[in-house]
Amino acid sequence: MTSGLTPDQVELAHAVRRFAEGELADGALDRAHCRDYPWQIAGKLSDMGMLGITIREEDGGIGGTLMDAVITIQELAMVCPKSADVVQAGNFGPIRTFAEFATPAQKKRWLPDLLAGKKLISLGMTEPDAGSAVTELKTTARKDGEGYILNGSKVFSTHSPHADLFLVYVRFAPGTNGIGSVLVERGTPGFIIGTPSPFMSGEEWCPLYFDNCRIPESQLLLGEGGFKKQISGFNVERIGNAARALALGRHAYEVARRHAMERQQFGRALCEFQGLQWKFSEMIVKLESAQMLLYRAARDGDENGLPSAFNTAVAKLACNEAGFDVANAAMQAMGAYGYSTESLVEYCVKRTRGWQIAGGSIEILKNRIAEHVFDRRFSQRPS
Repeated sequence: MTSGLTPDQVELAHAVRRFAEGELADGALDRAHCRDYPWQIAGKLSDMGMLGITIREEDGGIGGTLMDAVITIQELAMVCPKSADVVQAGNFGPIRTFAEFATPAQKKRWLPDLLAGKKLISLGMTEPDAGSAVTELKTTARKDGEGYILNGSKVFSTHSPHADLFLVYVRFAPGTNGIGSVLVERGTPGFIIGTPSPFMSGEEWCPLYFDNCRIPESQLLLGEGGFKKQISGFNVERIGNAARALALGRHAYEVARRHAMERQQFGRALCEFQGLQWKFSEMIVKLESAQMLLYRAARDGDENGLPSAFNTAVAKLACNEAGFDVANAAMQAMGAYGYSTESLVEYCVKRTRGWQIAGGSIEILKNRIAEHVFDRRFSQRPS
């Protein structure tokens, strides 16, 4: 994974891998299958400067690059996939949006604990009737004196069983320009966190309900007209998604590669059978190709402030498909050993499958790519 990196980036990759092998290898399997959030690991990663890599130094972050975060996620995932999830939560998604648009008072109140791995922030965006068509969201924020009254619901919010703070997309007025966001703390009267439900991967989410939930005006993040600013951050979010998907595919590949070299059948190692040789050749081509597209998108973001929608869509599509295809092929190559929960390969298959849906489905990504190809916008709504 160091091909195409600068000497400093190669040194970072090696340092992260050494740390992971020394501190995170033990317990990686149990950690992956545990539904509790690994708070102790989060604190350890924070101490190593791996949370807030992409956040400005004046805000308490490291002030690093998207490439630094991508490299860190990928090297951790090769040893402990669950730890890579923690770094994702500390660099991409709602924490990045919060750090970008929050007021100084809001940052002072919440960011130190988020960057220390003591608290989590969750995104409340998807609703029962608003998934890919997020502009159809119905959760409302009505101005009331010096605050807002929230009503509505959210589903499929990552880290919702464990989060202390929620960045919630709301509607202040009709139309896309009427969409913005607010900050809601766990325990706020009228804010109900429902019973956890598991995804196929074992990760859990809770439905979120807002029943005349009152928040002060100081918890407004972006008001009317803020939707485009918020959604622009998704190009960065998708880079984190792509990095994990590709890294878990590569993790499964390496486990299966070692298995194929050691496992004996019919008197010889599995790697001596041409069918498996071709399978592994196809796997590495997918991984290496997607890796270059991911690096391109990250560099684009570092050079221009935000990665382009096209580069991000191409990278996420390639990494999502390569990650799942390779993990699935690795499981097939290992047979029952790969399918067993005694290996992280089956975990990698389940996790990479979910990222083909989360953060922009691969079908939506293809729509965005086609718009670039034909230099025109294709509305998905009926005329």
